[in-house]
Amino acid sequence: MREVNTNKIKVDGLSLATGRAKFTADEEFRGMLYVKFLKSPLAHALIEDIDDTKALALKGVKIVLHHKNTARIPHTTAGQGYPEPSPYDTYMFDSKVRYAGDYVALVAAESEETALKALKLINVKYKELPAVLDPRKASVPGAPVIHDESYASGIYDASKNIPGFVEVKVGDTEKALKDSDVKAELEIETHYSQHAPIEPHVCITYLDEKGRLVIRTSTQVPFHVRRICARVLEIPEKNIRVIKPRIGGGFGTKQEVYLEYFAGKVTLLTGLPAKVELTREEEFTSRTRHPMIVKVRAGADKKGKINAIDMEVISNTGAYGSHALTVMFNSGSKCLPLYKTDNVRFKGTTVYTNLPVAGAYRGYGATQGYACLEQVMDMLAEKCGIDPVEFRRINHIKKGETSPIFAALGEGKEGVAQYIQSSTLAEAIDWGLKEIGWEDRQPPAGKKGRFRKGKGMAIFMQGSGIPLVDMASASIKMNEDGSFNLNIGATDLGTGSDTVLAQIAAETLRVPTENIIVYSSDTDMTPFDVGAYASSTTYISGGAVIDAAEKVLDQIKAVAARMLKTDKENILCENAFCTNKANNEKRSYSEVGLYSLYMDDQFQIASFGSHISPVSPPPFMATFAEIEVDTWTGKIKVLKYICGVDCGTPINPVLAEGQVEGAAVNGLSYALVESYIFNEKGKMQNGTFQDFKIYGIKDVPPMKVKLFKSDEPTGPYGAKSVSEIGINGPMPVIANALYNAIGKRTEKFPLNPENVLRMLGEL
Repeated sequence: MREVNTNKIKVDGLSLATGRAKFTADEEFRGMLYVKFLKSPLAHALIEDIDDTKALALKGVKIVLHHKNTARIPHTTAGQGYPEPSPYDTYMFDSKVRYAGDYVALVAAESEETALKALKLINVKYKELPAVLDPRKASVPGAPVIHDESYASGIYDASKNIPGFVEVKVGDTEKALKDSDVKAELEIETHYSQHAPIEPHVCITYLDEKGRLVIRTSTQVPFHVRRICARVLEIPEKNIRVIKPRIGGGFGTKQEVYLEYFAGKVTLLTGLPAKVELTREEEFTSRTRHPMIVKVRAGADKKGKINAIDMEVISNTGAYGSHALTVMFNSGSKCLPLYKTDNVRFKGTTVYTNLPVAGAYRGYGATQGYACLEQVMDMLAEKCGIDPVEFRRINHIKKGETSPIFAALGEGKEGVAQYIQSSTLAEAIDWGLKEIGWEDRQPPAGKKGRFRKGKGMAIFMQGSGIPLVDMASASIKMNEDGSFNLNIGATDLGTGSDTVLAQIAAETLRVPTENIIVYSSDTDMTPFDVGAYASSTTYISGGAVIDAAEKVLDQIKAVAARMLKTDKENILCENAFCTNKANNEKRSYSEVGLYSLYMDDQFQIASFGSHISPVSPPPFMATFAEIEVDTWTGKIKVLKYICGVDCGTPINPVLAEGQVEGAAVNGLSYALVESYIFNEKGKMQNGTFQDFKIYGIKDVPPMKVKLFKSDEPTGPYGAKSVSEIGINGPMPVIANALYNAIGKRTEKFPLNPENVLRMLGEL
């Protein structure tokens, strides 16, 4: 392995560092219109009338759109594989608004100032309806029905505000719990949070010289953008081109498709370029993490062997069902296989509320599931009189083992049976124990004083793409100087996937990574890829790159064999040279490239590759933390945070470590400080960075990350995913450390001073 499992400078590093990389909004177009939205001030209301006369009369206003002049095309904004498991319950505009911030109308004008002025001239008459703001009350008899329209589809039970439901049973969980020597039970509530990418949602649309709609957008899913926009705009996909420039962060929120068709509609109606860019306040009520109520019951025998696990989830999707089913499924499917037991039950219900819409967010349901499950594992261990680490060693899934949950519960449907073929979780646990000083951990009993310290740990698994669903493709062509163009539909969010996939291509083609020219995410120029989500890029897209590169390498060998007058089987390719193994005569890749294009039997050395996997090998992680709690103020200070991670063979170790560190910081921010504040009418009160706290660099605690290499036989050069798993650690690990400090279990997140003081009985 010369190019993989090696730290390589990012292929886009210099352009980003020097400011030459162009993001979506860095392009300006002559005559461009600026689009602004009129948003509902009410959480639930009918639009009885809308008058845009004054707005249209304002100089500089080109168009005003709303439900009276726009087709109502049901769709989902979830950028998922087709057919999407999410309900088609969203429309460009509807005669009903379902949360404070829902779109009522748009204005496209020659300037932002004119558009904003025009919004104030639109007269809307609302009939306010009772709102559902509590997910526990969403399905009770008599609750207001949020989606009573006849034109929606795919909703599990609209009359009860349930867009998605599943119940899976393996074995006899109730009997196993009854027969268990020890039992533990906990119910927690997780909260709203926003992805807060430094670049908000933004897109620009225009018509090219052939009249095709071009969508330049900050997205994780360019091919899904094309498909969904074609449906909503009622034009063929062939008439749409989607270009993804550099992205200033995504974290799942840009897996949504809900701005592009608005700009596209304006362009199609006016013939002019159009730009939509959300403000930070709008970003906060665009897409969020799903708040969940998670309840876990579990039982074990006296020796610490788990007999049964029962998990129930109520997931709040907000006003629309984007990712409603799949996130809820993942709260069980990504968590429950971690522990071996023959008796498992998972019941998941997703409910509508008149609150902001939840969508994809890094961790994708597993974050919420682990926040409860890993606390219950500590509770069981304590009741068994076994150290929490030893309890997990007894019960966690190991190499060569399987779980019935793999087949029973997937992502929006049944799963796929699979066995663990790689794991270094045990080594990660051992390392973490030493790093945190676990032997000095003391029980909460007897701890006194204002400042109290605690240590906690937890273990995790995730996945690598969605088995038998996610597909990626790549194309490679050889140039006459021996370099290669790698075209990929995979979407680099700043994660470094362009670099990682270039390294995989270079390793396969036996050349330096610097010889790979990467172009990604343009639906006209690059082959299909589902996009950047489900921790799929390295594993799935990397497999497609290998497929394409191996075909190209075979063509190189064939041309070199003609040049060296030997058989293809005698050609050895290494270091950008082809060698005849019989006599060591060589030809450089440059010579091969020139020969193939200009000499004998000319042709372009090039090929396409595709990849889909029947399995989703999980990465594993062991996380440890030490905290200090100020019992007077309720403030938690993280003294040390440790992550040991098995992501298979890391293609670029520094980038992989960076992914874990970034995810951990994201998770610590979510666990400790982030929180939405709503008034009694369901309107968010703290939608700015002045009022909504997220972690900055000065908040990051002392942190250590170590990768424990394993060799995943189904992955590209042994690789598995790494981007999501790190975010799952902070909530349960800090909660377990807090229990070790004060002897109280966490039932409500975030663990901000207010909630900690409530736990201490001070509020």
